[in-house]
Amino acid sequence: MAQQGSIVIDPSGRDIHGEAARIRAHGPVTRVELPDGVEAWAVSSTELLKRLLTDPRVSKDPRQHWPVWIDGKISPEWPLFTWVAVQNMFTAYGGEHKRLRTLVAKAFTARRTAALQPRVEEITKDLLDGIEKAGRRSGTVDLREEFCYPLPIRVISELFGLPEEKGAELRAVVDSIFHTSATPEEVTDTYARIYAVLSELVATKRAFPGDDLTTALITARDDEGDTRLSEQELLDTLVLMISAGHETTVNLIDNAIHALLTQPEQLAHVRAGRATWDDVIEETLRVQAPVASLPLRYAVEELDLGELGGPDGMVIGKGEAILAAYAAAGRDPVRHGEDADRFDVTRLDKEHLAFGHGVHFCLGAPLGRLEARIALPALFDRFPDLRLAVPDEELSPVESFISNGHHTLPAHLHPGT
Repeated sequence: MAQQGSIVIDPSGRDIHGEAARIRAHGPVTRVELPDGVEAWAVSSTELLKRLLTDPRVSKDPRQHWPVWIDGKISPEWPLFTWVAVQNMFTAYGGEHKRLRTLVAKAFTARRTAALQPRVEEITKDLLDGIEKAGRRSGTVDLREEFCYPLPIRVISELFGLPEEKGAELRAVVDSIFHTSATPEEVTDTYARIYAVLSELVATKRAFPGDDLTTALITARDDEGDTRLSEQELLDTLVLMISAGHETTVNLIDNAIHALLTQPEQLAHVRAGRATWDDVIEETLRVQAPVASLPLRYAVEELDLGELGGPDGMVIGKGEAILAAYAAAGRDPVRHGEDADRFDVTRLDKEHLAFGHGVHFCLGAPLGRLEARIALPALFDRFPDLRLAVPDEELSPVESFISNGHHTLPAHLHPGT
């Protein structure tokens, strides 16, 4: 399926920003090769990507608009299969997307998100207490494992009414969904396990309803007449909201901590009042998009990119796939200048597309920002002498070209440790 001259995407995500720079060097849009030779167009221009994300001639539904999928050429063993196969608002188009998003939005309200603040603060304090104890024992704490990860997963689990004992299993399957160099066996096993976990959750909530999002989504399905969620849509909506609802926030908090520890002058700006924690969050989202590249969209009809402000004479053919290259777009020098790669909390223009754009803008963005806004100042206030425990170059990324974060983030909490 791949064409000669395409940039081959490294499924292990070993050098996301180096790869993003190579994509940008080929122009605002270029052909890339995904795992198993699947071809797509990667869009790295901020402005062109915004136009495509809001263009009604661009779909997210492979069942209608991706001939490669329609013709059965995508195997269930493909590492990105779950990203394409789910039937929810993430892969819906037009009226179907509006129907699904409306139902989900009724459950995932701004009021419900705002009401979580005291609980997020409580979980954050509990985690920091645990980190303090762990630091006394060993001197070093893996902040991703002990802080960045458990905060969002505990919040999302409570939000959806997932029993605490299921947290480890949920984490394992979500990690595997984002593992873009997974073996065929891992891909098919993950697909089965995630539905087993969520089917059990739905059955439990039907028997014992609660004040949680799973119950709210079940109610939406059962009470909305012709606009109800089908059983598959219900399960796939849970897949989307639980997986995307915590992985992105894990990476946001992880990357913000890393940026401030490796560039202490930026933390000094915050402590001196020259920048806010919101500045840290938005600049992190721009420079280190938690989702580096997001599969997939499809051209409903032939797209003349020149008419959209892109390169004259370049066309995306009907049915061809489009990869939203968010990590590349966040550092677009056309939008952010020659220092676009630089993390700078005082930068006036921090525009980014890290949560998407247009009708598919992430419903969970307010929750992710809320968690980061609570977690980051609490961490740095509690441990003012926090520092990395290993040289920066020894840190390794998670094995994914979608998820952009660190495998571990070891740190010393106090001086002399």
